Amino acid sequence: MRAHEAGALHAEGYRGPAWLETPVDVNALVPSLWATSVRRGADGALTVAGVAAAELAREFGTPCYVIDEDDFRSRAREFKQQYAAVFAPLSGADVFYAGKAFLCAEVARWIDAEGLGLDVCTGGELAVARRAGFPGSRIGMHGNNKSVAEIRDGLEYGVARIVVDSLDEIDRIERVAAELGVVAPVLVRVNVGVEAHTHEFIATAHEDQKFGLSLAGGQALEAVRRILDRPDTMRLLGLHSHIGSQIFDTSGFEVSARRVLALHATVTKQFGVELPELDLGGGFGIAYTTEHDPLPPARLAAGMAEIVERECRAEGVAVPRISIEPGRAIAGPSTFTLYEVGTVKPVQLDGGASRIYVSVDGGMSDNIRTALYDANYSCTVANRRSDAAPVLARVVGRHCESGDIVVMDEFLPSDVHGGDLIAVPGTGAYCRALSSQYNHTPRPPVVAVRDGAARVIVRRETIDDILALDV
Repeated sequence: MRAHEAGALHAEGYRGPAWLETPVDVNALVPSLWATSVRRGADGALTVAGVAAAELAREFGTPCYVIDEDDFRSRAREFKQQYAAVFAPLSGADVFYAGKAFLCAEVARWIDAEGLGLDVCTGGELAVARRAGFPGSRIGMHGNNKSVAEIRDGLEYGVARIVVDSLDEIDRIERVAAELGVVAPVLVRVNVGVEAHTHEFIATAHEDQKFGLSLAGGQALEAVRRILDRPDTMRLLGLHSHIGSQIFDTSGFEVSARRVLALHATVTKQFGVELPELDLGGGFGIAYTTEHDPLPPARLAAGMAEIVERECRAEGVAVPRISIEPGRAIAGPSTFTLYEVGTVKPVQLDGGASRIYVSVDGGMSDNIRTALYDANYSCTVANRRSDAAPVLARVVGRHCESGDIVVMDEFLPSDVHGGDLIAVPGTGAYCRALSSQYNHTPRPPVVAVRDGAARVIVRRETIDDILALDV
């Protein structure tokens, strides 16, 4: 493909990315991209848990996030059950749902009911957990710059762990714990120097970034020493490592586990302390398009257990209790975003190719990931079946930005028109969580569907909500 000054997407003869194949049936759904209950009805319209997309649009409006409650809960349950079963012969395992992916009070209640822990990284996320009545004894607190107020809120609520992200934070925790007369349970987040092969902004374990304490530079070991020197205010549970996001195999975890377990062994030998826990983070990938092939939880658990057991044996230490933090892998596939088409605009490309621009009533305010991470998504017409030929399409939003793209490349029926509904799968993670009011656009609602019934679990914002903030 010849280079073009405006980028590869404008180059001569562009017909979509290599992995995107022209579909035989433009109405067909790829099961790995959708919640388990999503299918097409007899009339060709999309349904979720027995509820038609058109019915959801009529009742709740568009855009809206539609979440299959049973799918979400079954994914959470599968992670908990598979990791418990695989790690039972070793020292056990805990699963903390990463609330940053998507969190509201009702989702916190689902996670509580399924018996998972909950990972929060701000005082706001902790407040949601408290409103939902989520027990503090199953909450972990993350964050690279926790305020004194957030640390105090966490300790007062009795969180299970605070993940220490800097040497400065050790002093903050010590002061607050002394003030409250408690001993803070902590993990040390270790930057192990492993970079997941993902977009630069979500690869979080290489050295030049804001998270964690450097292993190579000795900061992590120094953090361990400082915490162990403060037994009246802090109890060191173990180490923590997170290597990135959208990871599709366990090879990255292998290198990460080897390095963090070497530090674990050093702590045992140098300080005579056997740390009871090890958190290997999250970052498990999901299928956004047909190019992605994620591992199921059973295979992830088996691969990680093999790695941990082997490395512990090599270091001559007991296997600690393992914890992981899936967020996207639970929330992502459970949800699709439903839009209504406004305008359809055909565009001629260089080399004789063509594309249609399909404008919908949402955009980067409800899904910033395409613009932020060059993320790819799929989509389908949701209100009907079409016998028209497939045509290369780009689904774009209504915002005043040329980068306001929801789906970069997908084949849609050539008769797509204003009033059609478009469903974009895999939007359960980091779409509502990263949403904004750009162009003063109210954020969409979140609608949960189960057993043929739908209900709002996060209401739609209104213009009045936005104007209420003006002083």
